Amino acid sequence: MQLMGSLPTLAPSLLTAALALPLAAQAETVPDRATISLKHLDYLDSQPDADRIRVKASALNLVTPLAGAWSLDATVVHDAISGASPAYHTAALTTMRDTRRAAEAEVSRYFERASVTVGASVSSEADYLSRGGTLQGSLSSADQNTTWSAGLSFSNDDINPTNHVVRRERRHTGAALLGLTRIVGVNDLVQLNLGRSLGHGYFSDPYKVFDQRPRERAITTLMGRWNHHIASLKGTMRLSYRYYRDSWQIRAHTLGLEYVQPLPGGWSVTPALRLYTQGAARFYVDAEPESPFVPNPPAGWTYYAEDQRLSAFGAVTLGFKVSKQLGADWQVDLKLERYEQRSSWRRFGAGSPGLPSFAARSWFVGLSRQF
Repeated sequence: MQLMGSLPTLAPSLLTAALALPLAAQAETVPDRATISLKHLDYLDSQPDADRIRVKASALNLVTPLAGAWSLDATVVHDAISGASPAYHTAALTTMRDTRRAAEAEVSRYFERASVTVGASVSSEADYLSRGGTLQGSLSSADQNTTWSAGLSFSNDDINPTNHVVRRERRHTGAALLGLTRIVGVNDLVQLNLGRSLGHGYFSDPYKVFDQRPRERAITTLMGRWNHHIASLKGTMRLSYRYYRDSWQIRAHTLGLEYVQPLPGGWSVTPALRLYTQGAARFYVDAEPESPFVPNPPAGWTYYAEDQRLSAFGAVTLGFKVSKQLGADWQVDLKLERYEQRSSWRRFGAGSPGLPSFAARSWFVGLSRQF
């Protein structure tokens, strides 16, 4: 959920990541064939001696060419969320259930060396309604080796928590992205993206005790990616680095490594490793190990939060994906991931010794068909 304060930053993006394509040259042509994909996610997170949140999500995606130089990319998602609140600093350690329904669609127009995409999305939960839109464009060089891209997006969120701490709150966010993708050799592809977002409105967590956050948040991200094909093995290494900073003084670094190895019979395997570290927000207050359920914001502080997602910590994710091509039209894939977060693993900023470790596991299964 967006606001329950119990779902870690890992979970909301898992299914989106599962549907995303790997870094590839930017094609400026209409897809040759339509592809329909069904994917399912099962996610469970836990703290010592207790399971917390479970998410079961299904997504149906369709990418299809339209008349002439157009294409459509549409996705519908249904999430079922259940479980208990995190161990520390919640208004009540009670079980909860919720359902999220989301849909998004993009229409693209292709030109000789360029494309323009317009999209819209909506996501609804019991306490949260989000609507958004996107505008993207790309332009390739005459030799097709370089692609420049740019994008704009916005979202408008309505927030009505079930405990009625606030009512009819809103949050508005606008974002921009600039990107460069270049083929630098027969076996190498690189990409650099710079993103900036500005948000204002309600950012506090109404389900946590004494949680008061600024009503503005500015975020800057810089991401680099490199794909290297190893001809002798017929495999591809994918390396990525992402730097994140925001106006709450959180600084974060993410290093990712994947290796895709095709095997005989239409099989392929993809082991993955992701390392993450962040510093704490300027208004984060450490938990007291002796009384972890009693928040203690410093006197005179305007903003304060004891949400462990705003603390200083490090995290490691291990993943493994298996794919199988079934004839010319069908493909099935299975992906497993294990995530663990500890304050002692942070590399920048002070840690949060009062917090327990946090772990999550997830698996995806997907089936795709071209026609």
